[in-house]
Amino acid sequence: MLVVALIAGGAGGLAGTVLNPGGGGAEEDESQSSHMNEPPPEAPERDPDTIAGVAQRVSPSVVHIMSADPSIPHTGSGFVIEGDYVVTNHHVAEPMEEGIHIEYSDGSTSEATVVGTEPEYDLAVLSLEDPHDVEPLEFGNSEEAIVGDEVIAIGAPLGLAGTVTQGIISALDRPVGSEEGGSQFYAIQTDAAINPGNSGGPLVDVQGRVIGVNSMIVTMNDVMGEPQGNIGLGFAVPSADAEGVVSSLVENGGEAESEYADLGVAIDTESPIAGAVIDEDGVDSGGPADEAGLEPGDVLVEFDGRRINSGQELMAMLRDFAPGDEVEVDYERDGDNDSTTVTLGSSQD
Repeated sequence: MLVVALIAGGAGGLAGTVLNPGGGGAEEDESQSSHMNEPPPEAPERDPDTIAGVAQRVSPSVVHIMSADPSIPHTGSGFVIEGDYVVTNHHVAEPMEEGIHIEYSDGSTSEATVVGTEPEYDLAVLSLEDPHDVEPLEFGNSEEAIVGDEVIAIGAPLGLAGTVTQGIISALDRPVGSEEGGSQFYAIQTDAAINPGNSGGPLVDVQGRVIGVNSMIVTMNDVMGEPQGNIGLGFAVPSADAEGVVSSLVENGGEAESEYADLGVAIDTESPIAGAVIDEDGVDSGGPADEAGLEPGDVLVEFDGRRINSGQELMAMLRDFAPGDEVEVDYERDGDNDSTTVTLGSSQD
């Protein structure tokens, strides 16, 4: 059984509970390259364009995120951007109500507070109280990435801070969603090893630019039903989406001011049926689906001519549309096939 899981971890090398929630494009000239940290003076010299060279220059700006309450083992990763802010995942920041403790790669520390979060894209921005002098990481352009580009993931899997893994972009525009339905987006898929604790860490290209924010993995249950670790299927929020959300959170004091298309249904994410099954009592009265004649138990199988494989996939598909768009939806009801046209609503309604 495949399970899409958010990847916060537990401290001290213990895997956290599974929440049933790019590489470089065109080469840039030297004048356009990212500003990054200098390698430690005691480190052996490596070419800046190698994996080791990129890791040396990016790692000082990647932080380990822990709860200020030591009794809470929840941990994650993040990275420093301009203005002494840290980007991480919503699911990393959200449980740390008692405060947030940040640790840099050299062991220096700072407390942090949450500026704002955007659950739909599983993103959060933190503000450092005592920032360390590191070069802020820059967002690259994930839209220039292609399948096969080399990428590097840096973070704190299982609490092991400063871990660097390398792989390629395995797929682009992969619709994913957390099993509990909180986050849905089109992701960068990578085979770079990421595990619980990597959440919120950067996925960087071979120029050291952030092209994704690591968020989810697909894992497999063992014979005892327990989810296993990395199987080479990791997903990151593309920088093309993350940069806009982060800027909005910073500029608007924690409010993302995002408006998304809404179908007005709740999806049964535990259903084994292919497609998106509308949950019992899952149609909002007077909402878009209700107005279009959809009912609880209907299995939505196509959306705007595109096959629906799961409820999470449908939620991600909605990111391509705006409130007010009219979309044809094919569905199955009691063994019969039918279709209807839905006028999408707004997530802010």
